[in-house]
Amino acid sequence: MALLLIVSVIWAFSFGLIKHYLAGVDSAFVAATRLGLAFVVFLPLLRWKGLGLRTGVVLAAIGAVQFGFMYLTYIESFRYLHAYEAALFTITTPILVTLFADALDRRLRPRALLAALLAVIGTALVTVQSTSLNLTLHGLALVQLSNAAFAVGQIAYKRLRAARPGLRDREVFALLYAGAFAVAAIALVQRNATVTLHAAQLWTLGYLGIVAAGLGFFLWNVGATKVGAGTLAVMNNAKVPLAVVVSLVVFHEQAKVGWLTASLAVMGTAVWIAEYRPAGSRG
Repeated sequence: MALLLIVSVIWAFSFGLIKHYLAGVDSAFVAATRLGLAFVVFLPLLRWKGLGLRTGVVLAAIGAVQFGFMYLTYIESFRYLHAYEAALFTITTPILVTLFADALDRRLRPRALLAALLAVIGTALVTVQSTSLNLTLHGLALVQLSNAAFAVGQIAYKRLRAARPGLRDREVFALLYAGAFAVAAIALVQRNATVTLHAAQLWTLGYLGIVAAGLGFFLWNVGATKVGAGTLAVMNNAKVPLAVVVSLVVFHEQAKVGWLTASLAVMGTAVWIAEYRPAGSRG
């Protein structure tokens, strides 16, 4: 769990950085650059021996969904949302993780459904305060697609590692970034966008690519293999309150604090319900 918490702190700054330094930059370019940097960092660690073509393709496919598609939809959402809204709307990711894991295990946890409902209510408390509701709903839809992609990817990687315990994460992770970069690169070529960057944006891309994406996603997926699906789902929420604090305090974004507090309270209840297990329960 320590790895997941460390990554949550790293990611808390990403929302504000993207909004304030990269919001006007083409989303496909941002995604391709971040994932390309992450791939370059881990490429020297790649080891093919004993991996097998099928496993390699599966790893690349997981990366394409978890990081590639996730990034494209996530970064695009900042055209319609404040950074704190994007952070809050990711609250549904834990529920998606739980439901996807339940589907694969062929079991249903009603407590997770209740938590999901409260999470929706919590996000609605912020959404209805928008001065442009349609645009906010558009942004909300993009974040939910991003959440689903990230949820599917981390559970798929967790299950693959359980089936192949002999794999070493650092020796195969470049393949996930390769798949992710391919998706973002294809989107970038299709858009044929012209991008001009200033120094602050270059530094921001460097941090997001090498630290938040490269190191962050690696540590997150490694941490995911060391905890149960329920704990993994709950830890997906850790970055949300941290990101809200960073967006409001560090980046000085404006929000109706009363509604934001009520939203966080409802979401906090959702987290508690998802995490709580009666004594003697195996969850």
